[in-house]
Amino acid sequence: MTPGRDRVHVVVERTDGSRIVRVPAPRWLVSAAVGLAGLVLVAAGALYRDYVTLTAQRAEFAALQVRLAEQQGQIDAFQERIGPMRAEIDGWRELRAKIWHPFGPESDPTAARSAGVGVGGGTALRHLESQPVAGLSPLDELERLAAVVAEEGESLRALERFIAKAGKVLASLPSSWPVRGPVNSDFGRRGSVWSDGSELHSGLDIGAPRGSPVTAPAPGTVVFAGPHAEYGVTLIIDHGHDIKTLYGHLSRVAVTAGVRVGRGQVVAFTGNTGRSSGPHLHYEIQVAGKAVNPRSYLWD
Repeated sequence: MTPGRDRVHVVVERTDGSRIVRVPAPRWLVSAAVGLAGLVLVAAGALYRDYVTLTAQRAEFAALQVRLAEQQGQIDAFQERIGPMRAEIDGWRELRAKIWHPFGPESDPTAARSAGVGVGGGTALRHLESQPVAGLSPLDELERLAAVVAEEGESLRALERFIAKAGKVLASLPSSWPVRGPVNSDFGRRGSVWSDGSELHSGLDIGAPRGSPVTAPAPGTVVFAGPHAEYGVTLIIDHGHDIKTLYGHLSRVAVTAGVRVGRGQVVAFTGNTGRSSGPHLHYEIQVAGKAVNPRSYLWD
């Protein structure tokens, strides 16, 4: 390019230095061409950088898709695991209800709390549910299940405390058979073996050969051991909590009044004394001085 006043000459040369052509051109046109070339180079550089950036972002997006697929698999596995957990928790509730039922609803602190305090038709507080709720995130659902588990744990601890307090009472119940054998006569009304009328039989007549050992069905203290007009040789054991057991028609007793006996200890032997038609044991349970059906206490 050879400078002039208003025009310049653009010279195109070969690589060996020889000229091909010499073209005169206005100075502004050459400047514009050079500027345009620069802009093209800048634009090309920017496009290249964008290309490199998009390529990297595409790789990151592909990696992100892989991670999302893995996380979705973990969420699906979590949902599959949560189902059995809900079923197990529901099983806990059913078991808890069965355990508390004999003691009455007022004994279960969790049930009493969940029943609410509404009066006059008010809505009671709802018990926490373990069933799934639509729209909950896995984290929210996990927290919800954790709250249910905590509630059930509190109920079980309350049951443990209740059983600990009732343990002494349960241990004192005459829950085992004093002698094994057929029940010849059950508790309740029956035809009298001594008259034409009927009578209330206050215990169980358990058939057993004469001299069969009679064991204490629960720990207690002997309060009577001696003859009785109706039951012959008789033994009475006080188990506490207003519960006593009576053993009649014995051949002899192995303990004396005032002696403390343990569960399963031999306390007497069967016989046929008193008003009896044959060898057997009359076994009676008295609660607060009133005879009750012994079968209600026999667990084994």
